Amino acid sequence: MALINLKNIRVSYDGKTDILKRLNLDIEKGELVSLLGPSGCGKTTTLRVIAGFIDPKEGDFIFDNKNYTKLSVHKRNFGLVFQSYALFPHLNVFDNVAFGLRLRKLKKQDIKKVVEEVLEVVDLKDLSLRYPRELSGGQRQRVALARALVIKPGLLLLDEPLSNLDAKLRLKMRVEIRKIQQKLGITTVFVTHDQEECFSISDKVAVMNKGIVEQYDTPENIYTRPKTEFVARFVGFENFIDLKTYKNGLFETNDGIGLHIENADKTADTEVKGTIRPEDIDITAADSKDTANIINGIVEIRTFLGKGYQYSVETKLGSITVNSSKDQLYSKGDKVKLHLLSNKLIIVKQSKEE
Repeated sequence: MALINLKNIRVSYDGKTDILKRLNLDIEKGELVSLLGPSGCGKTTTLRVIAGFIDPKEGDFIFDNKNYTKLSVHKRNFGLVFQSYALFPHLNVFDNVAFGLRLRKLKKQDIKKVVEEVLEVVDLKDLSLRYPRELSGGQRQRVALARALVIKPGLLLLDEPLSNLDAKLRLKMRVEIRKIQQKLGITTVFVTHDQEECFSISDKVAVMNKGIVEQYDTPENIYTRPKTEFVARFVGFENFIDLKTYKNGLFETNDGIGLHIENADKTADTEVKGTIRPEDIDITAADSKDTANIINGIVEIRTFLGKGYQYSVETKLGSITVNSSKDQLYSKGDKVKLHLLSNKLIIVKQSKEE
């Protein structure tokens, strides 16, 4: 059984609008799970329900087979790291990290031993006497992480902990967080709106939209096999094609064009959408002999991307975006053929909540 079970969680701040709409989520022990989605999707609210800062209107939060739904924050023994770090400026690194242990009235020698151990883990032992103002952003972030870990929490909660760091430091610190999480084997829930950050360190990702989980899967599956149109758009798919019922080995478009899609669910809804990334479309000259999954079009716009070019091509299916690194260039007005690779085309459903 999973360590964490969120069952039919509903949260409403004003009694009218639901921020979370019967949300369900299971997290296994030792996993790092990220909650990903745009602003307002409910990811931070979900974290606050787990932390105990918000009581859901309906549903249950089960942790390690015990119902924590109404359990107060201080009894949950969860480690929290916030966006602001919330360090005490008048305390040095050692005392910041030791704060939670002193509240628990541990003996001095025990506090010293445990704090030194966790400072070793986050590579801050040599900086234990410094104050927050004397530390870099990355060092302050590690102090906040050490303070969360020193109480030996049953669960670590991270609320956009890297958002105040510059790009280079974010890259370094996400690797550090993953390294520490795996070393300690601590179950972690990580809130972020940054896809790259999320995909690089997570075991599982819950993509959220308007208070529900649209897809809960591995980073690889979400990136390559999104299940809904919302998730596909969120992870970079740009081309969407309305499809009719599967017939004679092909999915038919509204214009009667048949498309072969490998590994597609032939029993899917009668009306679904096909989608494909711009880089998975092959653009060729109009005199190409290819015939399967070929769409005729005319180049409308060519944009230089650095490593290649992006084309906006007008077709019977509407405007299609294509990224190409080929030396062959096409200009506005050129007739071209687009080969939609059958192993890159996927079927997506309408999102659960509009």
